[in-house]
Amino acid sequence: MLRVSDYNGVEFVGVYTVANETMALLPMDSDDRYIEDISTALAVKCSQGTIASTNLIGALVAMNSYGAAVTNFTTDEEIKAFSDLNVVRLEDRLNACGNNILVNDNGCLINPEMSDKTVRELERIFNVEVFRGTVAEQNTVGSVCKVTNKGLICHPASSEDDLSMLKRIFKLNPKITTLNYGAPYVGASIVANSKGGVVGSRSTPIEQGRVEEALDIIS
Repeated sequence: MLRVSDYNGVEFVGVYTVANETMALLPMDSDDRYIEDISTALAVKCSQGTIASTNLIGALVAMNSYGAAVTNFTTDEEIKAFSDLNVVRLEDRLNACGNNILVNDNGCLINPEMSDKTVRELERIFNVEVFRGTVAEQNTVGSVCKVTNKGLICHPASSEDDLSMLKRIFKLNPKITTLNYGAPYVGASIVANSKGGVVGSRSTPIEQGRVEEALDIIS
């Protein structure tokens, strides 16, 4: 299922929410409608919290079915939200994990400026091989792409080499699109897993159709 929603009037839902196959973490001030949209579309259990005392959960967390990488400013109390997962606080200079890491249960692509120590830590908690690279000449691969276990969408300026790299890493056929009425930062504009997704409220019917096709989401 694909739904259109916003977080307190903000259409960049991927900045504020993170999800995997079984759970989603949303800001404390999420309204009932937004919680219902995420819960129903993704078929997950929703919990509410903060990361580093902020609402920027999607920007600061990267997660798959095995583990979660969080900014090193995350408190012990906040980490309790990920009780069923392996969790690592990244000490990397580039610790906005959701922006800098693209991951599913098959592979992981990270900002090329992240450290060797980070690569080792991510391979351990995500249980996948980790690669460095850019997409559309952007280092923040998590903000310009979104991958699930069934599909992958990416920035409209992605090159053929980018698409080949993404296909090799994730074993999926990537599709280019925009969301939120032409925004190229598709990772910041969607929350999704293999069962469904929520896209920002400004996303057009054409954009929604591209996402449904690319991520193999049944209406």
